[in-house]
Parts: sequence; structure tokens; C-alpha cells
Amino acid sequence: MATVRVDDQELVHRVQQGDRSAFDRLVHKYQGKLLQLIGRYIKDPHESWDVAQEAFVKAYLALPRFRGDSAFYTWLYRIAINTAKNHLAMRLRRPSEDELDVEEAEQFESAVRLKDQETPEGLALTDELAVTIQQALEKLPGELRTAIQLREFDGLSYDEIAQVMQCPVGTVRSRIFRAREFLDKQIEYLH
Repeated sequence: MATVRVDDQELVHRVQQGDRSAFDRLVHKYQGKLLQLIGRYIKDPHESWDVAQEAFVKAYLALPRFRGDSAFYTWLYRIAINTAKNHLAMRLRRPSEDELDVEEAEQFESAVRLKDQETPEGLALTDELAVTIQQALEKLPGELRTAIQLREFDGLSYDEIAQVMQCPVGTVRSRIFRAREFLDKQIEYLH
């Protein structure tokens, strides 16, 4: 992790000195993660791609003011989440008939999969569990859902999540605890 941060800091410094190819390397490095993150808020892949590009443009324009107080990718994730939320808010102000509602837009495409068992019963149970988890995630308030997704799906530390969500680490711990507690209750109903 420390090596990644040093590499990113070097690339950021190079961008701040006018090296556009260094920013291309950062985009290449993080575009997959950003698309995955944005995809949890915006279901349409083409729309997600547009929002990701917008987030990268915002990051590029803000890089001269980036001080490095947090890791670059934590800062970039914060920009991406805010850009996705702003995009959803704009859509809500101008909804059209064929657009998804907020609940659907915040779903992420791939349901959580636990270890598959090769029996038909095992596969059915796994699918049922994945659907239950996805539905439970959809019911979580936005801040709880973001915290648990950043922790469980993106593997961020509590400190990194606190930076992304711009809140104290204790708040992150509380949100993740409450989200896990809620998910556990939902899974209990399955058994």
C-alpha cells in the first residue's frame, strides 16, 4: 500500500509539473475501480462511463491544488462518489419516463456471490442468498451502503473510508457495524 501511495504521489507531482502522460497513467490505473464504484450508483454502463470521465476531468482540473493529505485514490474516490451523486440529483430534477428511479440507479450490477456449491440446491441457495444481500443493500440508507461497499467490495481501510466520506473514523465504524447488523438480520430470514 505504501508503494502505491509513493507511486501515485510521484505521478501527481509530475502532473502538477505539466506532464500529461503521468495523468494518463493514473487514469489507466484507476479507471476500472472508478467505473465499478460509479456503477453502484448508476446502473447504465454508458452513463457510468460518462460520469467516470467527468470525475477524471474534475480531478485533473483540481490536481494543482491537491496537497497529498490523503492518498490520491481516496481523493479520487471522493470526487467520483460526489460526481455520481450529483449526476443522480440532476436526473431527479429532470426525470424522463424511461429513466430509472433512485433505488434502481443505486443498485450495483453484480450481486455479491458466496462460494458456489456445485449441486443444484447449493447453486439455488447461493443465488437466493445473493439476491437477498443485494435487496438488503438496496434498503440500506445511502451513507451505510457507501461505507459497507467501500469496505467489503473495494477493500478500503476505515481511515481511507473516513477520508472518502469526509467523516470521523468512529462514524465509519458505526456505519459499517449498523450495515453488517442489518445485512445479518436479512440473511437470517433466509434460513
